[in-house]
Amino acid sequence: MEIQGVEAKQIAFELADAAGAAILPHFRQARLEIENKEATGFDPVTVADRAGEAAMRRVLAELRPEDGILGEEQGTTMGSSGLTWVLDPIDGTRGFMSGTPTWGVLISVSDQNGPLFGVIDQPFIGERFWGGLGLNGHSGPMGTGPLGARSSTLKEAVIFTTFPEVGSENERLGFQQVAEKCRLTRYGMDCYAYALLAAGQIDLVVEAALQPYDIHAPIAVVQAAGGIVTDWQGGPAHQGGRVIAAGCKEVHDTALEILRKIPND
Repeated sequence: MEIQGVEAKQIAFELADAAGAAILPHFRQARLEIENKEATGFDPVTVADRAGEAAMRRVLAELRPEDGILGEEQGTTMGSSGLTWVLDPIDGTRGFMSGTPTWGVLISVSDQNGPLFGVIDQPFIGERFWGGLGLNGHSGPMGTGPLGARSSTLKEAVIFTTFPEVGSENERLGFQQVAEKCRLTRYGMDCYAYALLAAGQIDLVVEAALQPYDIHAPIAVVQAAGGIVTDWQGGPAHQGGRVIAAGCKEVHDTALEILRKIPND
């Protein structure tokens, strides 16, 4: 079953509104419930994560019951349409629990080949970025307008990643080798980095150890803005893992030449 851009946008916006309404009452609250999903290390989940995904699933049950769902907190629900909504209610839970407004709600609709349409939504500051199926745009406190990734060179690039350690030791070294050739390196932005890339504010995002729900929506938004998203070998990135997103081909190709040499762990 196909979905058109206008319909995908309308449904994705309803999902974002529902998630924001469920999540925001918990933001910057002193008694936020936090659990650790990992036996070793720290992978937090909060009551807000679960409430946000549950709210989006209720909307989909009403509007698109034939579609599948892949959500970070509740896993996979099979569908019959060939389309799957990929949901991350709070991408950047560490930022959320710390009170920083750099987390976001990630929503995409995908088929077997990857994401078709995606939304990166930051409900606290009221910013929304979307793209795919012939559409793209941004709305927020400064107004509404189209997205557009910018052209640059690696020497002039601003590069982001979420964690300084990136992933494994090899992946950290790969990131550092690229970052050394860039003008400015920044950390800790989670999905908001991809939104800034699509908006033409930065040039490069390099990450590793991602899950599909971390990257489906960013792929759709960045590509709709004219950017490029691949894995570190130049192939499709929608399965997660090692990801590079760039605003233009020159920056992508130059960084990829370095990352392709990084051994698998």
